[in-house]
This record gives sequence, structure tokens and C-alpha cells, in this order.
Amino acid sequence: MSVLESAQALAFVLLVVFLAYISVILVPFLRRTPDPEGTPGGFTWHVFIPCRDEETVIGNTLAKLRRQFPEAHVWVVDDASEDATAHIVQSASVADPLVHLVRRFLPDARSGKGDALNAAYRTLDDWLPSGADRETVIVMVLDADGLMSENAFRQAAGSLAFGDPGVGAAQTAVWMSNVDDPALKTAVGFGRVKQGFARYLILMQDMEFRTTIAAMQSLRRHTLTVGLGGNGQFTRLSALDAIARASGEPWHGALLEDYELAIHVMLSGYKTVYMHDAHVSQEALPGLRRLLTQRTRWCHGGMQCSSYLGRIFESPYFSNIGAIECSYFLVQPFIQILGLVLWPTLFITMVAQGSLTMGGFQAWLAASWFIIPLIIVTGIAPFALWGPVYRKQAVPDKSWWVGVLWGVGYWLYMYQNYMSVLRATYRLVTGRHGWAKTRRNNEDDAQLLAKEA
Repeated sequence: MSVLESAQALAFVLLVVFLAYISVILVPFLRRTPDPEGTPGGFTWHVFIPCRDEETVIGNTLAKLRRQFPEAHVWVVDDASEDATAHIVQSASVADPLVHLVRRFLPDARSGKGDALNAAYRTLDDWLPSGADRETVIVMVLDADGLMSENAFRQAAGSLAFGDPGVGAAQTAVWMSNVDDPALKTAVGFGRVKQGFARYLILMQDMEFRTTIAAMQSLRRHTLTVGLGGNGQFTRLSALDAIARASGEPWHGALLEDYELAIHVMLSGYKTVYMHDAHVSQEALPGLRRLLTQRTRWCHGGMQCSSYLGRIFESPYFSNIGAIECSYFLVQPFIQILGLVLWPTLFITMVAQGSLTMGGFQAWLAASWFIIPLIIVTGIAPFALWGPVYRKQAVPDKSWWVGVLWGVGYWLYMYQNYMSVLRATYRLVTGRHGWAKTRRNNEDDAQLLAKEA
């Protein structure tokens, strides 16, 4: 078999696997039914909020959180902020005994979100009485700009979540809070073109989380390999204890510390579940540069977590199908790198062969007519189909054609993954493991106004 034939065979296998995966995640997602709710009073609730320079959002987040869930203790970790974050939280803690400030200082601070969460875990561990039932203590991780749905604790207390003693962690759905945000029209430095592109990016991120990622999580409910996100994540304290006993700390050093935690939860013998009927809202990023920075960190973290593949396949707590699902997710960045070489090579080869075909362009076109439908079916449709799905589930008042248009936009949006994986690969190869914080949207306005002053 020639090199070209081998490449074509590999491309065929990758295409079949990819299309099969799309089908497998789509069906459970479309067929899912609502989950039962439980009584939050059977548990005690603690919220961890890691913060680094979050003065623009943390006050509002605390106020909303305490109104929604007055029974919950809130532990805000100030990670050596240079702004007024610590002061805002300290003032809130004076007025409200259920708000707690956990401070980290340089040179030990700013070493990653996982380390900040470990500081909150140790502080909670010291604060709890020795006789506390740690099986009923639930820890929720929330971003500084996060806003939970009103039913989050009821869903987490349900029989499919922490009402099942075998469940160690649960993840809510994620929505973008600034879709159609009117404030974008008055954002500093945003002209019409920039506003339009920003709205496009925000919509695509909402579509990504509410369809593709939600569908992946719906499949994982069946394979028992639900991944955790860094926002809207719930964990049973006893599961965190089990990880700490085995590995020293619950959270570890990967840049994708949330998915790494999910792996450790499952390796400890607990189940992870997905709660689609509860959601956390967070800001979508309106600029491509910050989006690429965020996605590069996520991709790099996923590559780091691939080191767990051996332990996953050796673990008695992973089923065969669960280990395969985890493997497919963890090797995706490497498959994308391979695709960056494979697909252009095959395309150039086909064009070169066509130029040598006897009978001219018409003869080549007659023999190769299938290429364009093949590209549509394998390269565009698997991404574009999520547009109509999103329209139906999130904005059913819009027309079907709007969903189709959004789907085409989503196909184009997904090309940012290739840019992210290239940057992540470079960081991995060069040994760069620094944790880059994503700026809040209103921080940009403040910076631009300061420059203009």
C-alpha cells in the first residue's frame, strides 16, 4: 500500500469514527427527559469562588448567590488580587456570617485555579466540626461571574444526583449570560462591525455549550464518564477527601483542572453525573483573542490529562465503553493536529491528480463529482446541524432558516479549534504551563476609558 493509499485509508477511518460519534451524542440528547428533583435540606452546601482581580463582578455575584441560596456558605478565595476584590468580600463577610474570605499571598498565590480551590478545601476542612457528616456536605464551584439557576440545589439533591450515595460529582449545563446583551451597543471602542462580530462570537459560544457540549455530557451519562466544568460544578466532600487521601490534594496541576478532578473522582470509585435541567450562566467572550487564549488553555489542559489514559484503562471503576469515551475526548487534540496535515495533503493530491486527468476539466469533474457532496456531508453538516437544534431548544420563536444560518456560522466558528490546538501544542512542546486568566468583559471598558482619560 502506498503512502497516499495509507493516508486515504486513515482519513476514511477518522471520518467514520467522527460521524459515528456525532450520531451517538445527538440521539441521547434529543431523547432525554427531565430529571427528578430532591430536597436540599438533606445536605449542607458550600460554594467555592476562586477570584483574581474580580472587583467588577464579585459583589454582584455574592449578592445574587446569597438571595438565591441563603442556606449556603460561600468561600471566596482571593488569589493575591491587585484590585479591591478582597475588600469587597471582607465587607460582605462582616455583614453576613455565611460569607467567608480565604486569602492567598505571593509568592504562593497565582499558581492556578486548582491551587486556589485546594486552599478553600483546606479552610473548609479546618472549619467543619470533627463530627460532620462529610457524605452530606456538597461543594459547588462557581466562577466570579457565575449565576446559578434557581433549581440548582433541588436538582443536585435529586435521586439521579447526590440522592444516590454512589454519586461523587455533578455538572450543570452552561449558558452564556450576555447573548443579546444591550450593553454591547454602548461598549467602549465597539463600532458596528466589531459589535456584529462580537454578537456572532457570543451566540456561537452559547450554541456550543447548549448543544454540542450538552450532547456530549448526555452521552456520558450512559458511559458514566461525565466531565466536570470549572463553573457550576458540584462535588461531594467525601469524594474530595478520598482524592486527597490518595493524591495529597483534590485538585491537581493540569490547566484543565475541572476535567482532571472528574477523572480523579471516577478513579476513586464515585460516579459523575450531568444535570441538564439546571444551569449556570457565565459571560461569553466577545473578542477572538481572549477566546483563543481561553481555548488554548483548555486544549493544553486536555493534552495534559491524556497522561491518565493508562490509569483509566487499568481502573476497575471504568467500563470498557467509558474508557473508550474518555480516550476519544483526550486524544481529540492530537487527532486535530493530524488532521491539519492529513486533510490539506489529500485535497492537494486530488487536485493534482485532476490536473493530470486526460480529457480536461470536464472529464475530471465527471469522475470526481462526489467530492463536493462528500465535503458537505463530512465537513460541514456535522457542525451545521447544531444550528437548527439550538434554535428549537433555545429560541423556538425564530424561523427554521435562521437555525440553518446559525448552523453555517457554527461550522465556521469551529475552525478556531485548529488555531487553539496549534497554540496548545506549541506550549506543550516548549514546556510552557502558565495559567492565563481570562479578563472579564467589563474590564476592557475600564481599561479603554482609563486610556482615554
